[in-house]
Amino acid sequence: MPTLKEKFDASARAVQALKQRPDNDTLLKLYAYYKQATIGDVSGKRPGLIDFTGRAKYDAWSKMKSMPTDGAMQAYIKLVGRLKREQS
Repeated sequence: MPTLKEKFDASARAVQALKQRPDNDTLLKLYAYYKQATIGDVSGKRPGLIDFTGRAKYDAWSKMKSMPTDGAMQAYIKLVGRLKREQS
């Protein structure tokens, strides 16, 4: 039986092999769950007004504040599983 970390790593590889690129909102969720699972709570200053992508990523990750690593991994795995089912 694979561990949670092994499932998470497999999901991270699977997301790279998706047939279609997910929409921006889904990409931000994937980014935020991945960062929360691998690094923890967001840190540093929020990017400036002209860095739209940086701000969106920062804000998405910031919403995950205090989410445990295991919870972020499980949410990431679940989201990737849904994307894979939708594209099959």
